[in-house]
Formats: sequence, C-alpha cells, structure tokens
Amino acid sequence: MLPLVECVLCLGEPVAYVPILKGKAGEFLALGHASAEVQSQIRPVMEVVPDCDVRDLLETFCARAMEDVPNGMVLTVDCGALPAAQVLKGDAGGPMVRVGESLSWRQVAMCPAFRGTDTDKTLAEVRAVMAWHQQGGCLRISSARDAQECRPDEERVREMLRTLRAAPEEIDLIIDAGPVHSRGGRTALAVEVLDTLKHMTQWPWRHECVAAGAFPVNLTNFPRGRATPVVREDALLWKQVRDQWRGEVPDFGDFGVTHPRMPLQARGTPHPNMRYTTAAEWQVFVYPKTRPGNDDFFTLSRDLVSSPYWPPTGAGTSWGDARLEECAKRQRAKAGGGTEWRAWATSHHLAVVSSRLTALGCP
Repeated sequence: MLPLVECVLCLGEPVAYVPILKGKAGEFLALGHASAEVQSQIRPVMEVVPDCDVRDLLETFCARAMEDVPNGMVLTVDCGALPAAQVLKGDAGGPMVRVGESLSWRQVAMCPAFRGTDTDKTLAEVRAVMAWHQQGGCLRISSARDAQECRPDEERVREMLRTLRAAPEEIDLIIDAGPVHSRGGRTALAVEVLDTLKHMTQWPWRHECVAAGAFPVNLTNFPRGRATPVVREDALLWKQVRDQWRGEVPDFGDFGVTHPRMPLQARGTPHPNMRYTTAAEWQVFVYPKTRPGNDDFFTLSRDLVSSPYWPPTGAGTSWGDARLEECAKRQRAKAGGGTEWRAWATSHHLAVVSSRLTALGCP
C-alpha cells in the first residue's frame, strides 16, 4: 500500500472522481447503490457498449439509467463505440439523439460526450441533447498510444464550439490516456498527457480530467484459488502528471475495474472472481469452478473477508462489501454471477477511490 505520508502530501483543492464505466447491468447497479458521500464526489461517464445479443441496446441502456441513476445526478453518456446509424426520423437521428430523448422522457439528466473526430451530423446531435438537458457537454480527447486519433488543433476546437453553439465553460474536458500497464509505459504516457494538457487548457473548460485504465483485458491467465496483485498504474500516472503539471490540478478518471477498451463479445460463464481495489493495487481473486452453480464464490468471499485486504470499515465500506460479507457468512441463498460480482467490485472501487480523494487527495 502507498505510505500514508505520500498521500498526505497530495492534499490541496478537492479533486473530483470521474469513473468511466461500461454501461452494463453491473455498473449501473453499483451506481444505483452508491452512498450519498460517493455520489457527491463523482461525475460518472457511462459508455454504451455494443452488444449483438441485446434486442434493443439503447432502450435497455436508458431503462437501466432510469432505474439506477440516483436522483439529481448528471450522467455523462458516451455513444462513441456505436455506429452512427439512423435510429430516429429527422436530420439528427443517430444513437446520441435516441438516448438523449429517451433519458429526457425518463427525467435522467444527461451530458453528451463527443470527440474531435466527430462529424458535423454527430455534433448536431450533441447540440440537440445539450439543448434538451441543459447540462453542457463533454469533450473526450485521446492521448493513448493505441488510438488513431489526432488531437484537435485550435481551429478544430473553435469549429466544434461554433457547431455546438457552446462556450468552453459549458464543456467538460477528459484527456483519455487509455491503457497503462507498466512503469515505462506510464512515463511515456505522462509526457503525452502533459503536452495535451498544455495545448487544451488555453480554453477555460468547466472541468478538466486526466483518465487512464490499468486493469487487464480479462482474467484468463490469472492463477486460480488465490489473490494476485495488479498495480494501479492509472492512479500512478495521474499522480505523475499532477506532480509535473504547473496548472490547476485536473480531476482523476479511471475505468473502474475494467480494461479501457470495449470488451469482446463474452461467451460462456466466468469463473468466480473478485477485482478488489486497495490503495496501490487490485487484488484479483479468481477461483476454479468445482461446486454446483457458483458456490465457489462463497469460498472466495470467505477468503477475501479473512485476508489482509479486507478494510477496517468492513461491510460498511460500500454496498458491494456488504454483499461480500453476506456471501462469506453464507447469508445469501445464491452467490450471484458475473453481473453481481462486477457490481460489487465496482461499488467497492467507487467507494475506495472517492474516499481516498476526499481524505488524502490521492486516488
């Protein structure tokens, strides 16, 4: 774990947390059960995930948002992974307009995300959603080494703002550094992020955030039956940028307990697993399936609760931790499945990162 003194030195202006989450059932469940303290600290971004097995992907996303987004919370929605196909009649009828209209009917406040590579048609949709919801917009810029996306120059930024009919003060800026899995990769990414910050902060954005993700693509090669540490390189990248940046400290963003890129279509059922966030690492528990159903997760939960990684606050840490303790004590009839495990892990992650930023100024 990070030494406490290192985090104490990070104290300063409050830093908000911008979790960029996959817009699936588990993530929505975690958001819906976030405590009031966590809700006050986060500005969540939900990415609409392409899924051929879902009959009406956008309607399912909006229904989950209506069910689980806490009252008063503004949800930033990113439809960038979807094809810009026409789904509604009219000049602007793509996914963003469909989601914006549907969430407006459901009284879920929405902030639409957009990119410098978006077409005028897509930006027109963003403009329409901004007009309906009156929550501004979110410009997402990639500094990732695996992304084929050029940083918008000054002319392009001015052009986007004109198309949106918006001032920079109405727009959140997210600099997305993408995947980071090593110290060397982190150092190279920090240079890119700092250069992008310098270029983009000539405009007075409403908020500025640096985000990255360090969780592996999947759990295939993890050993079974024990915890395996994964360094939270995304948190270390943010700290490195913060220490070298001479401007206002940017907010912290990450991708929760998932890899930054969109997942491949999942097949089959996962082994019992828990992606458990600590100060410096994730402790990743993956257990083999030897018992009927998912009963091996009861064993996993018992081992987690009795491990050094279980926090002093225990079940009171988050809604997800309370469910894990129930599993450890066999107080649940069933141990859940992939959706529940992702929800509980995300719930714990949101609580840990939020509390660390509030108390220590470090994620």
